[in-house]
Amino acid sequence: VNMAVFHQNSTDFILLGLITHPTFPGLIFAVVFSIFLVAVTANVVMILLIHTDSRLHTPMYFLLSQLSIMDTVYICITVPKMLQDLFSKEKTISFLGCAVQIFLYLTLIGGEFFLLGLMAYDRYVAVCNPLRYPLLMNRRICLLMVVGSWIGGSLDGFMLTPFTMSFPYCGSRKINHFFCEIPAVLKLSCVDTSLYETLMYACCVLMLLIPISVISVSYTRILLTVHQMNSAEGRRKAFATCSSHIMVVIIFYGAAFYTNVLPHSYHTPEKEKIVSAFYTILTPMLNPLIYSLRNKDVTTALRRLMGRYASSQKVRVEDVPRKY
Repeated sequence: VNMAVFHQNSTDFILLGLITHPTFPGLIFAVVFSIFLVAVTANVVMILLIHTDSRLHTPMYFLLSQLSIMDTVYICITVPKMLQDLFSKEKTISFLGCAVQIFLYLTLIGGEFFLLGLMAYDRYVAVCNPLRYPLLMNRRICLLMVVGSWIGGSLDGFMLTPFTMSFPYCGSRKINHFFCEIPAVLKLSCVDTSLYETLMYACCVLMLLIPISVISVSYTRILLTVHQMNSAEGRRKAFATCSSHIMVVIIFYGAAFYTNVLPHSYHTPEKEKIVSAFYTILTPMLNPLIYSLRNKDVTTALRRLMGRYASSQKVRVEDVPRKY
């Protein structure tokens, strides 16, 4: 029996994709690839700007660079395989490949939950305790925040991945999804997984509650502080400081709330795939765009970088010896 289960578990899975039978796979490829290209480029540019421009060497931008790193890895673990499968007859993913995808997905989504919560705390300190900001958000604390986010996310991956992949999978090998998301994988198990799904649901809700509590408390304090400000300019700066983060939180947590908190009676395979596509494909593209388009420091740093590049190209052309 153990050998039979092992044989089943070692078999490749088949990913049915975002759309099971796409009429225009070329169009879907072009749209998704364009989003992927914009997302990776925008996040890499954001990381380069933050690490090369000394004016952006602040706790807020350090945390933002980590968000961009997470988003870059996040989109790279799902989209390339999805694009490949659009024109592949097999559409298979190995048992190990599926396990790796689940682990990285859980680690990154969990890490992003915690990081967004800690970014809210950073905004709280900046608005409510500006004089103590250098002390409360020093380099050591920022590093601990980032390490804590990665560890917190990886704990989710280490806990849930082995359990998910230990179930016997027999019968159909077709995962009705474009990547190995746990609920879609568990539907192929030939044993009752309801207890595990309940425990997983509780774990996900807990992981959401911790950062949401930090975000709620932080922004409640920020609103109270802003309300007491006499200066209209001070209020404007406070709202400008927080608005980008609030938008990212609403987008990311809104999709996560549907996936992890709403009862299964509200879920259908097609809805789950659309929501998953939203926060695995669109969110990594939207995050850097929201922060860059609404942030003068980032747009100024980008202009400086482009100016330096243009100057270096001009010097290079002028240095080329002319023939007479």
